This record gives sequence, structure tokens and C-alpha cells, in this order.
Amino acid sequence: METRRKYICTCALGVVTLFFYLCFGWNSWSSPTRTPDPGPYHVAYPRNYRFIMDNTPTCHTRTPFLLLMVQVATADIAARDSIRKTWGGEKQVLGQLVETLFVLGLPGGADAQQQQEKLRQENLQHQDLIQSDFLDSYRNLTIKTMTMLEWLSAHCLQASYVVKIDSDMLLHVPNAVKLLLSPGTAKQNYMTGLVWWHSPVLRNPFNKFYMPETVIAEPEYPPYPLGMAYIMSLDLPAKILAVSSHIQPIFIEDAYLGMCLKRLGIPPTEPPEDTMFIVAPEHPLSSCSLSKVIAVTTTSIPQMVSYWERSRQPDAHC
Repeated sequence: METRRKYICTCALGVVTLFFYLCFGWNSWSSPTRTPDPGPYHVAYPRNYRFIMDNTPTCHTRTPFLLLMVQVATADIAARDSIRKTWGGEKQVLGQLVETLFVLGLPGGADAQQQQEKLRQENLQHQDLIQSDFLDSYRNLTIKTMTMLEWLSAHCLQASYVVKIDSDMLLHVPNAVKLLLSPGTAKQNYMTGLVWWHSPVLRNPFNKFYMPETVIAEPEYPPYPLGMAYIMSLDLPAKILAVSSHIQPIFIEDAYLGMCLKRLGIPPTEPPEDTMFIVAPEHPLSSCSLSKVIAVTTTSIPQMVSYWERSRQPDAHC
């Protein structure tokens, strides 16, 4: 009797599972984050923002070979200070000038005015904040990236390359400069990083990355480098901005850049080694891995600082 009861329960569970799979799709089960139906699709980039903080000397009185543009939350001063003291503070690398700037939107919440005053004081000290007047949030990452490209296109045409990077990353600046100085690296129409191929457009409205067919009819996104860290030549910002007005914006900023690149007929470039950009590493990283990497995700500020210090040691090699 007990065996028969278990059999009946197992069959019933199987029927329920099959029902939900057919109705909602596998993505609703496999997605780590479920969100309610977002309703009408939000247009992420209406192109009417202005810069309210950009008095940096970078690209005004001095022109870097490589510019590091760090996208960071407005309240995360700890991340900014840690980056300034580590890889963001590396100015002369392999004979090339490197500069670091932080890209921000407006703070939100009840204490937004106090946060904005703190940002103003921080920028008086460091002169390295680029702030535009959109609300700084996850759903506005495309706005953050496109306004960054607007600033680069307006001010940094004489620079050679830019790294867009998130604030939870370790950037191995010498390895990045070494790659960009290589004779095999293109000086124009160049964008590289951890390139994502055949990324499916997710149709499940409960999925965090849901995208309706009215926005994107294709089943896959064009190839694009993951937004955690990518490098582009500084002829690309103006070209991307020129075609972006013909493409309906989406909040997935790196996929949106891939759509712009497709429109331009410029595919992203795979890095020479797959060890250069790592999104989900097994920690702790070995000295060999640190010697090869350009950008890698870290789990905390102390870990990032520790990796940066180790990467500078003479024994940081394979």
C-alpha cells in the first residue's frame, strides 16, 4: 500500500511539473530571480539627459592612451576609494597614460539631497566623477552606458581606447595596455571582452530579463561582450550613438550595444586568450591566473585589493 501511494504521488507531481513547464517554459524554473510581470515595456533611453558634473581635467587638459570608465552606484564611495588606491590609481603603464573616471546618475531615496552633496564634496577632492541627471538604478544601465558614450564622443576623440568596467571587478591594467599595444590589435572598430554568442531572448514574463516580441522579434541577441568589462576603440562611441536612434532601447545594456554593433556591421572581437576576461571564477585565484587576466569578478573589496597586491608581486606568473 505504501509503495502504491508513493507511486501515485510521484505520478501526480510529474503531471503538475509537466503542466507548468508547458504553460510557462523552463526559464521560470531555471531563473535564479523571479519578478512579477513588468507590464508595459519601459523605454530606457529617450536621449534627453544632461551632465551636471564633469569638471575633470581628463580629456580636457590631458589625453590618455587608455581611459577607464567605472560604472558604480552613487552611494558606493568605498568601492570608488578602493579603486582609486589600487588599479584605478595606475597612471603610467608601459609608457602610456591611463586615467580613471567614475560614471554616475542621480541618487534616489529620502536622503538623495544629502547623497548629492556628498558626491559634490567627493568630486571637489578627486575631480573624477562624471554624473548625468537620470536616476541611477539597475533598470537604467542602458542610459548610464549611452550617456557615458556621449561624454566620450564629445570629449575624448584624441584618446585611443576605453575600458568600461563595473566596480566589483579587478582590472589588470598592465595586461590591458599590453593587449592594446599589440600589433595585432585593431585601432578602429574594435570592441572586445568576454563575448556572449547565441544568447537567447527570454520570453517568460516572470524572468528578470524578459523581453517581449514587440521589442525584439529575433530569438537570439547579436553577439556582445558582457557588460562586466569590455574594451572599445574610441572611434566607436560616436558610431554607436549614430545608429542607436534607429534601434528601440532595452534595459540590458550590453545586449543593446551588441544590437548597435550589428547595425554597424562590426562584430565584437574575441580576446586572444579566454583567460583574459572571467565572469565566474573559482576563488581564490592562483598567481598564474592573476598573471593572465585582464578583468575578473571579485566578491568583496578586500578580495579585490588582495588580488591587485598579489598581481604586482614579482612571482605573479605561471
